[in-house]
Amino acid sequence: MQAIPTSAAEQPASISQLFSYPFRIFFLSMSLLGLVVIPIWVLQVSGTINLPLALPGLLWHQHEMLFGFLSAAIAGFLLTAVCVWTQTERMHGLQLVLLWSIWLAGRLLLAFGAPLPEWLVFGVNLAFLPLVMLDAGWRIRKARQKRQLLILVVLGLLWAMQIGFLLKLDMTFSYGALIMAMALISIIGGRITPAFTANWLKQRGGDASIVRMIPKLDLAALFSMILLLASLMTGVQTATGIIAMASGALMVVRLAGWKGWLVRSEPLLWILHLSILWVPIALFLLAGSLLAGWPTNAWSHAAGTGAISCLILGVISRVALGHTGRPLALPRGMIAAFVAIHLAALVRVLTALEVIPWHPGIGSSTVLWLFAFGMFTFRYTRILASPRPDGHNG
Repeated sequence: MQAIPTSAAEQPASISQLFSYPFRIFFLSMSLLGLVVIPIWVLQVSGTINLPLALPGLLWHQHEMLFGFLSAAIAGFLLTAVCVWTQTERMHGLQLVLLWSIWLAGRLLLAFGAPLPEWLVFGVNLAFLPLVMLDAGWRIRKARQKRQLLILVVLGLLWAMQIGFLLKLDMTFSYGALIMAMALISIIGGRITPAFTANWLKQRGGDASIVRMIPKLDLAALFSMILLLASLMTGVQTATGIIAMASGALMVVRLAGWKGWLVRSEPLLWILHLSILWVPIALFLLAGSLLAGWPTNAWSHAAGTGAISCLILGVISRVALGHTGRPLALPRGMIAAFVAIHLAALVRVLTALEVIPWHPGIGSSTVLWLFAFGMFTFRYTRILASPRPDGHNG
């Protein structure tokens, strides 16, 4: 009797499946890194552990969140999305294993590389983003999609901030990286959030035309952040603060046009709108730090924990379902995770502003962060490591 083949829905999860598409391995690795880096930093600064970090503790923490955690999210999203945009074959198999290995080697070298030469530790870490840009750039050039080049420009500036950060060990470059990360949110979030919102309204018989996307406003918001970066590098605080206020105002106008309050019943959409709202909040807090002496770590955590981490969690939760051929229905516990990550950002910012005392603020924001990404890891590991139920690549 001929054996009946096992359907894709019945096939077990496997490590090889993680390397069948970029989003699978990078989203899972990113969430695991998020669960490791924050506790290690807390234990390191409290003196509980003493790892041979290749950077001072605070700088290591900043680098790993910006160029470890964020870079993995960028790679997972961009290397997946650009294949769809350009209709080119995905990176997978050995090529993806090698790229991921470079990312992982960077994490290990920074965590344990104090005795090693700087050129090795820094060289491996600086290799990852250019490789991501090369792969995406080749596909964009082949498809002649000039519209996507702005993403590569912003990624190039983000990489320049990483170079400056590692060579100078100057936190100005980490602040510049946060601004470029928000610029990336401005581009990608500005494409997917209003588009998904309009489609959702249309599917339910609503008026999708009320969701407004204004290309000139989008470009103005993006270039205001690039100008903000340039001003930040000059060290002229007054000008930088004024530009930050203007950039924040542009983002508020954009968000108002996307009508986010109309999708408050759909978690996969309100998480996007609410996350991007952290961008103008961060920009206004940055202006306050420059013009009125507000604490610098208030705006940096509004950007990092708020805008970046919240949007990442929202996007990867959706992409992981859609690209594995599953219905866009959140697994149990993920709404609580969405709430938790926003509360973590709020508590962390209020702690920086001294509204909440330091120790309870840091402790509670850490627990909320760990719950959010712990829930994603728990609910999505099998999804990311399993074949699509329909048997297609994805």
